[in-house]
Amino acid sequence: MVLADLGRKINSALLELNKAPVIDEQVLDSILKGICSALLAADVNVMLVQRLRGNVKKTVNLEELGGGVNKKRVIEKAVMDELFQLVDPGVEPYKPVKHRPNVFMMVGLQGAGKTTTCTKLASHYQRKGWKTALVCADTFRAGAFDQLKQNATKAKIPYYGSYSEADPVAIAQEGVDKFKADKFEIIIVDTSGRHKQEAELFEEMKQIAAAVQPDSTVFVMDGTIGQAAEGQSKAFKEAANFGSIILTKMDGHAKGGGAISAVAATQSPIIFIGTGEHLHDLDRFEPKPFVRKMLGMGDMRDLVEKVQDMKLDQNKNLMKNLESGKYSLRDMYDQLQQISKMGPLSKLMGSIPGMPADMMAGSEEETSRRFKRMMCIMDSMTDAELDGDNKVFEKERSRIMRVARGSGTSVHEVEEILKQYTKFAQMVKTMGGKGGLLSNMPTDPRRANPNQMANMARMQQQMANMIPPEMLQQVGGMQGLQKMARQMGGMFGGGAGRGGGGGMPDMSQLMKAFGGGR
Repeated sequence: MVLADLGRKINSALLELNKAPVIDEQVLDSILKGICSALLAADVNVMLVQRLRGNVKKTVNLEELGGGVNKKRVIEKAVMDELFQLVDPGVEPYKPVKHRPNVFMMVGLQGAGKTTTCTKLASHYQRKGWKTALVCADTFRAGAFDQLKQNATKAKIPYYGSYSEADPVAIAQEGVDKFKADKFEIIIVDTSGRHKQEAELFEEMKQIAAAVQPDSTVFVMDGTIGQAAEGQSKAFKEAANFGSIILTKMDGHAKGGGAISAVAATQSPIIFIGTGEHLHDLDRFEPKPFVRKMLGMGDMRDLVEKVQDMKLDQNKNLMKNLESGKYSLRDMYDQLQQISKMGPLSKLMGSIPGMPADMMAGSEEETSRRFKRMMCIMDSMTDAELDGDNKVFEKERSRIMRVARGSGTSVHEVEEILKQYTKFAQMVKTMGGKGGLLSNMPTDPRRANPNQMANMARMQQQMANMIPPEMLQQVGGMQGLQKMARQMGGMFGGGAGRGGGGGMPDMSQLMKAFGGGR
């Protein structure tokens, strides 16, 4: 994440509160100096930094605070509130309405990643069940239509454009009219990238807006633009009067504070953040979860939304098998496919409170490569082998050698997958069915009887067995796993997350949140 370094620096400054024996004005000034230095280093506008410092000083009046007041918490809350204010203009973005056309017009600088963002946004709404389409009104950049066409085809999203028509206004109007007639709900119009000095292109942008009458104009801005963000965003605001912002390229290590300045300069809310090149690398933006995640506090809603987007509950066969305690190699293959769609594991880990965002750093490529090889191996299995268990491989080892040859891998790799499958199948068998652990889980861990407590402990051990040793070590062993479970319990409404002694979340709520509730 582009602002991860900023988060670490702010956290370091706040840690001084724990070290100080007495919290006085000198300590407060030292903390604010560290926070302000971090913000300035990240290219946040100097006026905004000064305002943050002044507001915290005004809120935290140490002389007026009584002796029984926890000064550390007062300071932390004041800092957090001001960080929220930096990225929250207090303006509600446009919310599309179901069963009617919602036209989005995308504007921005050339090279900001606008065309890719158009497809990501369309894909986001498509996963939510909206009927989406794309219109390419960028006739200025050579290859713009080809790029949008390629992206849209990959995402299976209808698109409109032209190789012969040179008038972007005509293309935009024709495309929007066509998709409105076909009852599309989300119509995204991609326009030519431009610079604030290019008066002709700005005039073209106004003409497109007049023709298609967008419900929402979105400014797509390069998150690494730095101090130039304020000037560019103001110019686009005056010309296009955009209602919201999407920040791109927020997955690198460049400065990203300039983008924050754009929110204050235009009083327009950020609605999404682009965090990579893949279709799923577009995260919905909310000020408080964003700041919490930046500071390493995580936000489970991010993870839950990704899982819900996968629509696991629509795979009736898989859910039926899991509930009855059955699990085939095909089920494992389907799950690998779904996990790979969720994006990089490091991003998912960063959504879990208490998990370092870079926990999987360095192993990302290896993990992705391993997933692909596993699926390649399973592609070389017959339908009968996939729909069964691994017993047929135990009886006929020639099958293992055939699969290895067919997938271009080794016998050892095929055997490793079968071992992993055995672990999964055993876990499903233990948890599913009438006598399984899930059917005997308490709805509130705080009121669990001894048998239910034993079941929760067994499930926890099963979870530990499923996690590779190196990853278990990274989360802090069994204690770290218990901490994760308690945090997840708190997120989904389980008693353990609120100080209960169960150590596991409310499983009925957890299953429901992840699309597996009965």
